[in-house]
Amino acid sequence: MNRLPRIEQYGLIGDTQTGAHVCDKGSIDWLCLPRFDSPAVFARLLGTQEHGAWQIAPAQPAGQPGTEAVGERRYHGGSLVLESVWHTPTGSVRVLDLMPPRDGTPQVIRIVEGLAGEVEMVSSMRHRPGYGSVSPWIHEVGGRMVAEAGADALWLDTCVPQVEKDGVVVSAFAVSAGQSVAFVLSWCPSHAAAPDVPDAEAALAETLAFWGEWTRECAYDGPYREAVVRSLITLKAMTYVPSGGIVAAPTTSLPEEIGGGRNWDYRFTWLRDASTTLAALLGTGYRQEAQAWRRWLLRAVAGNPEKLQIMYGITGERDLREREPPWLPGYEGSAPVRVGNEAADQLQLDVYGEVIETLYLAHESGVAHCADTAVLHQRLVEHLSRRWQEPDEGIWEIRGARRDFVHSKVMAWVAVDRTIRLVEAGALEMDMGPLVELRAAIHHEVCAKGFDPVRNTFTQSYGSRELDAALLLIPSVGFLPPDDPRVVGTVDAVRRELSTPDGLVRRYPTVGDRAGVDGLKTVSYMVSWRLCCSWEVDGGDGLFRTDCGR
Repeated sequence: MNRLPRIEQYGLIGDTQTGAHVCDKGSIDWLCLPRFDSPAVFARLLGTQEHGAWQIAPAQPAGQPGTEAVGERRYHGGSLVLESVWHTPTGSVRVLDLMPPRDGTPQVIRIVEGLAGEVEMVSSMRHRPGYGSVSPWIHEVGGRMVAEAGADALWLDTCVPQVEKDGVVVSAFAVSAGQSVAFVLSWCPSHAAAPDVPDAEAALAETLAFWGEWTRECAYDGPYREAVVRSLITLKAMTYVPSGGIVAAPTTSLPEEIGGGRNWDYRFTWLRDASTTLAALLGTGYRQEAQAWRRWLLRAVAGNPEKLQIMYGITGERDLREREPPWLPGYEGSAPVRVGNEAADQLQLDVYGEVIETLYLAHESGVAHCADTAVLHQRLVEHLSRRWQEPDEGIWEIRGARRDFVHSKVMAWVAVDRTIRLVEAGALEMDMGPLVELRAAIHHEVCAKGFDPVRNTFTQSYGSRELDAALLLIPSVGFLPPDDPRVVGTVDAVRRELSTPDGLVRRYPTVGDRAGVDGLKTVSYMVSWRLCCSWEVDGGDGLFRTDCGR
């Protein structure tokens, strides 16, 4: 099995159009260019060194990059500039990794700075476009190294000598205290003119200024502000600024459990995930992202809200067909690796609730009224009123038979409830009478068909015995108050049947006589939120908290 660094050993850098994962041994093991959903040029995260990586680290005696992890690691202030510091027997060195927010050429910049003594360093880059499947043509052009493959060209600029051997571009150099060496990787179409040679120090200053200006807009001034700001920076990094789309994650196929098969491509815009992200941003004073996403939503749904998808590409693409690159073994052998996501074709009624909840929050946060969005909102509610009683695939995107998931019905109730609130506020013009009747009908059915009075708990779906962590959201969305006996009973049941010894909550059981709910053969538990003894819901990220922390 390929032993990769643990996920927590990676740091994210990004330019609000794509992102890279840098491990604490100095290696960039995941990078898609030029967009989040483009094929990876470094794919070691899902394979081996042969699938592409770029390491900069102190050299070992044999002249190869070292394998020791950094001694210190942090983000530079309130930015997405990653600092890694090594302390060696001969001195100390720092590497700054960043991706400047851009209008044109995407770049990864790595600045090596000598802090004390002198340190021998090695940069070793193995370009492998096409998710690690293509060996590019590597050659020198005017003192610059370029790797070309198909439509992609990767230009590597540095002031130290570069040598290509067996498809790897290597630079061996030394830095003393006060010295610095910069490496800049630039992407451009292979048929286009070479990108300009960048000024790494100027790009660093511009990147720090960008993040400094953005974080100063944060209106949150409560407990753990530093952690909140760091979370917001990460959310901002997953927005695709040109379109306003928001990816659920910048990676694909990282497994639920090592060796398991629940490995999905998350480099798309889920309506649900984007809504949760926007709730966090709106709650901390960021409105521009909500306005941009609202325009993205109008373009993505276009003139056909009756065919609303649960997810789209980052610029609104609808065709997200799924395939499995057979040459990638997966993270620590967790196969299959998937590119694309066939869940785009599923029916998930809860997304109506999440989208309309976001539109409601945008109004409450002072985002300007949009007449086009109001028309879309009305048509979504009208369509939901005709379909809310249908079974669906639910929040966890099961690949088994459709069911009447309780969470889906609850979120349908949320869609109608928030619509009524907007009508009452004068922000939306609709007939209140039918809406009030529909809200009451959904509430009555859920309480009658989705609640098990013998066990005193809501269930995953009508008539089932399974539980579901999503049931814990019932009080947070206002469907029932937290002290309602049915809510208390549900919390107790989830604690009893889905909790784990380390304080997490399984999404739902998939073993024993309850296997097969999601249509997958792999036996495992899906771990979701942390269980708490005294709980409340943070609407920003959906995690449950206790009075003593997460």
